[in-house]
Amino acid sequence: MTPATPDPQRARAYRGVSPEERRAQRRSKLIAAAIAVYGERGYRQATVKAVCEAAGLTERYFYESFENSEDLLITSYNAVTYQVFGEIAAAGQAAGKTRGDKGRAMLKAYFAALQRDPLSARVFLVEIRGVSRAVDKAFDASLRAIGQEVARYAAPGAAGDELLQAGIVGGVMHIALRWIEQGYQPSLDSVTETALRLGMVLAAPAPRRKPAASTAG
Repeated sequence: MTPATPDPQRARAYRGVSPEERRAQRRSKLIAAAIAVYGERGYRQATVKAVCEAAGLTERYFYESFENSEDLLITSYNAVTYQVFGEIAAAGQAAGKTRGDKGRAMLKAYFAALQRDPLSARVFLVEIRGVSRAVDKAFDASLRAIGQEVARYAAPGAAGDELLQAGIVGGVMHIALRWIEQGYQPSLDSVTETALRLGMVLAAPAPRRKPAASTAG
């Protein structure tokens, strides 16, 4: 009786999980560990070894998914950012029809996400800054995306004006930093209203200039 030829794909699987799935699982563990370690210690005080230990993996698995620490930082930052970004967009879509209603809902979702996960908030607001040009580019790309979403739902006056969008998002982020430094005080509703006031002022249509008076005699 001729023995059956083993299926190579099945032979490579482990407990029903393919090599690609296992690699994706390890990558997810490293990202989650990085957010926790960077949030607790700061990016500059963290090492690849510390992240791997927190993930329960050896360093060889780190280099399976990431080129270096900066690569992991950017990936972790994007994971945090675009999760919050999704919550902000969903809040804007579900809110009332007015600009104020949408802006308030989006800002409340933003501040609530920061308060809910302080470690992610530190990665999102603090650890990403000034590491390298590549990291700065990732930070700038996320700000552009968030600014466009804010303009789309809550600040139509800023649509098409990237500088104004950057000003609105940057101002809100500075409020968030101060709020976190103060131990998430004042209340969520209060900080939301403060940020809304800033956004409404910045996004208000610019007044039309009066034509200069003619000096012709």
